[in-house]
Amino acid sequence: MKRVMLACCSLLLGVAAATAAAASATTDPGDLGPPRGAPIEEAMVAPPNVPAPIHRDYPARVIVHLETKEVVKEIADGVRYDFWTFNGSVPGPMIRVRQGDTVELHLKNDPASHMAHNIDLHAVMGPGGGAVSTMTAPGQESVFTFKAMREGLYIYHCATAPVPMHIANGMYGLILVEPPQGLPKVDHEYYVVQGDFYTTGGYHEPGLQTFDMQKLLAEQPTYVLFNGREGSLTGPHALTSKVGDSVRLFVGDGGPNLVSSFHVIGQIFDDVNVEGGTLVNHNVQTTLIPAGGAVTVVMQTLVPGTFLLVDHSITRAFMQGALGQLVVSGAAAPAIYNKVSGAPAAGAAKPAAGVNDAMADGKRVFGQICSACHQPNGTGLPGAFPPLAMSDYLNASPKGAIGIVLNGLSGKITVNSTGYESVMPAFGSQLNDDEVAHVLTYVLNNFNNKGGSISPAEVKAVRAGNKPK
Repeated sequence: MKRVMLACCSLLLGVAAATAAAASATTDPGDLGPPRGAPIEEAMVAPPNVPAPIHRDYPARVIVHLETKEVVKEIADGVRYDFWTFNGSVPGPMIRVRQGDTVELHLKNDPASHMAHNIDLHAVMGPGGGAVSTMTAPGQESVFTFKAMREGLYIYHCATAPVPMHIANGMYGLILVEPPQGLPKVDHEYYVVQGDFYTTGGYHEPGLQTFDMQKLLAEQPTYVLFNGREGSLTGPHALTSKVGDSVRLFVGDGGPNLVSSFHVIGQIFDDVNVEGGTLVNHNVQTTLIPAGGAVTVVMQTLVPGTFLLVDHSITRAFMQGALGQLVVSGAAAPAIYNKVSGAPAAGAAKPAAGVNDAMADGKRVFGQICSACHQPNGTGLPGAFPPLAMSDYLNASPKGAIGIVLNGLSGKITVNSTGYESVMPAFGSQLNDDEVAHVLTYVLNNFNNKGGSISPAEVKAVRAGNKPK
């Protein structure tokens, strides 16, 4: 009997412990106690920057100031658009609080605005996510408070009618509610939100573009962008890391219509907080983000190079602007990634080609490598890939094209008075010196270009790091 009683006691103690653990895991933030000390003013930083991690072990009253502003700025090179924003940026600044915090949100509407605006935060458990309490006319200010009840990563957006139009013009951002114990430490954190934009003019049509309601209703965007501008995360604006670092991305989809198939080419996500919640998936290649949703992804940058952030509904990346870059610096890691075949070793002998043979070889390479983007007639694709035909960019510096073919090109260029911003991959590991010389010579002597020639020796010199003469 004594043994039975001991067993029963042990069982009851085990159940009690399990129940306590479960209760702890689902503790209502209201049980975390009232805010302590003086209110904390949230520091607003522009994307892709992120507010500092929270290290407090108690809930606080956090004051957040947002201002709705209607601003005209570039959506792409030479293309301006009338954005509606929070704090002048698309997305608006990321808000970072702790589970259990009481948030005092001040929403001011710029006196120069033409529209009333409000805010709906998906982290709010209350009517309209705060929209009911924050309808704010130009020149006015609204204030409301809410308790951050659930940890996670949430979208916020304007919810003034017509709601899709306000969102489509750029009125969205993210709010992170950290768990009481905080997030695991990483080396870098960045903030990225995808959105679809609907302009009256076509892709890359220059000048001031206005909002197109019919495109919105048809869900046919002109642009699909990260952080509200083509090139916002490329070239000098690329995200950065070092070999061996860990990177956390807070990624949202403002919509208003399209979901995002978020992917980083050449990376595997170690951890993905699905839909911004507490369910974590591991070793993920591409993660789906619903319109009005978010995910947190963590990855390790183990080798150097440039890694592309894309919506893997891939036309959006290369034809509509949903493209970013993560540039990783540091020493090579050949045990993880190493090119071991391709172009012949330096000094490898190859029979010299005659002029006709060289041109035929250049035509072959052009057809196999270049024509898909630049088109068989060299005219390119408007708004996406620049023309090689009658190209002032190419004809101004034919030998400068050697480095482009070998090393690739990203960022802004202007060809025949039209701006382009896309990514050309490097072909130095796929093409040998003769092939690079032949294809460039072929292009220079076709498509109404000015003629000229590139020699394998010149390609070899550029490959070795020397400037062409």
